[in-house]
Amino acid sequence: MITVQRVAKAAGKHLTKAALTLRKALGARATRSCPACGSAVVGFFRYGDNAEWGCPACGASPRERLMNWLVQQGTLDVPTDGAILHMAPNERSLVRRFSSAADYTPADLDPSRYVVADMRRVDLMDFSERDRYDLFYASHVMEHVPDDMAVLRNIYHALKPGGEAWLIVPLWDRPTEDGSFDIPPRERERRFGQWDHVRQYGPDFADRIRAAGFDLEEIDAAAIDTDTRHFHGLDDRLFRARKPGGEPAR
Repeated sequence: MITVQRVAKAAGKHLTKAALTLRKALGARATRSCPACGSAVVGFFRYGDNAEWGCPACGASPRERLMNWLVQQGTLDVPTDGAILHMAPNERSLVRRFSSAADYTPADLDPSRYVVADMRRVDLMDFSERDRYDLFYASHVMEHVPDDMAVLRNIYHALKPGGEAWLIVPLWDRPTEDGSFDIPPRERERRFGQWDHVRQYGPDFADRIRAAGFDLEEIDAAAIDTDTRHFHGLDDRLFRARKPGGEPAR
């Protein structure tokens, strides 16, 4: 659906990408670095309210760059000997990282939207696997599902004991506001930031994760030292949820 908000975001993106291309052509120094592709860049392009959203070399978002940086630093360990379910796999650098696993499943409710090989259709609202995965990754997925508590319980059951769910959602600093698909799309865009979202999460998302049975660690880009965060353009918060018991796969 085309909306004024989407058009404005797209216009800002293309204008700032063009400005970065021009700066580079005029000899501007590449003083920043993208952890997703390893490129030295002169800066990052705008998308929406984030003035340094995308890598001009690979398109990686701040949350994609954060995930790659956390893996590179050893804060996160990709279970290459285990099984990974990767929902909505539109972050190419993470597809490359996760597909090195012995058992990698890229999935979405609508697999036709992706060019990733071996896509599988998965409806998280009707997901009954048990003790199957070592890692579940979903970035900006939970705000689309009708019943997030049911989905969190499904994820919990699908993980092996000791398995982890790495979850990223759009956040504001107020309590979570829930809606439904009965709300008209334009009203959902106004209330939740995007027409296909059914809620806007706040920090209390953590309470919902714990209520599903998980142990939880929150990794916030804001806690990373300022120079590193600026150099790589890192942003967002990772909710690292662990199913109790067992040992994480390596």
